[in-house]
Amino acid sequence: MTITYSIIAPIFNEFDNLPELYRRVRDVMDSTAEPWELILVDDGSTDHSTDRIHELAEKDDRVRPIVFARNFGHQIAVTAGLDYARGDAAVIIDADLQDPPEVILELAKKWKEGYEVVYAVRAEREGESWFKLFTASLFYRLIYRITDVKIPLDTGDFRLIDRKVINVMNSMREKHRFLRGMGAWVGFKQIGVPYKREARFSGVTKYPFSKMLKLALNAITGFSYFPLQLATYFGFISAGISILCIPLVIIERLTGNQAFYGQATTLIAVLFLGGVQLISLGVLGEYLGRIYDEVKGRPLYIVREAPQKEKVQE
Repeated sequence: MTITYSIIAPIFNEFDNLPELYRRVRDVMDSTAEPWELILVDDGSTDHSTDRIHELAEKDDRVRPIVFARNFGHQIAVTAGLDYARGDAAVIIDADLQDPPEVILELAKKWKEGYEVVYAVRAEREGESWFKLFTASLFYRLIYRITDVKIPLDTGDFRLIDRKVINVMNSMREKHRFLRGMGAWVGFKQIGVPYKREARFSGVTKYPFSKMLKLALNAITGFSYFPLQLATYFGFISAGISILCIPLVIIERLTGNQAFYGQATTLIAVLFLGGVQLISLGVLGEYLGRIYDEVKGRPLYIVREAPQKEKVQE
């Protein structure tokens, strides 16, 4: 049987959310009268989420569990879901129900109009602190301005992607993944659908500020040379300041200005240039570290248990 929709939900300690997630996804997808599957990727949960996933799979064979050997992270879990998806289209959704499953119908409508990537745009965000809203807004706008691809503002991973796009993204096996950037990079016909992002149904966020910072770093290093260029800009600025200051220092010393005698000025200049050099080395280290991870050739994830992969139509 050909599957029309693959719903992919990464799971990390979402024990209380799983029954409601399944119920709402089932109700929405059954209303389409088209075949679907729900892929639950257990990303090393420690709260018995694995047992609950198995219970759902036993009750409904449309639920397909993928259980990691350990925690590999949200982006890798979504990648595994795409690898195992059999549908003509895949929908990526969070298990905390901040992304309402009912919006899937709107995404599917645009897909049937001919769009190959339909991303959900967060027009409203409910139940989030001012700090979360501020940092999220800053994150999206910073990424938009300095990356080489134009990633739509205020969008997360909640989206529907066509089989053609899935096949292309599955061929991209980079370790430090930023899926919404990869989705923008591949191109195809894309459109946004606004929606209201709801508060978490239960539990606490799995994306604190530290993980958001790491995701931002992956986005910047994966899609932009700006940090490397910034080091070059700092070098030119430092050299320019030095050239301008040489005649000024000569004139001031000839006129007997005591401020330019001694080692204070030299020390400040050395500390400034040393700081610029260390920052530049740190930026180079980030890029080299990512190259090192790529050349090791390790798998993106290790699966402890999963349904057999089925070849899908290219």
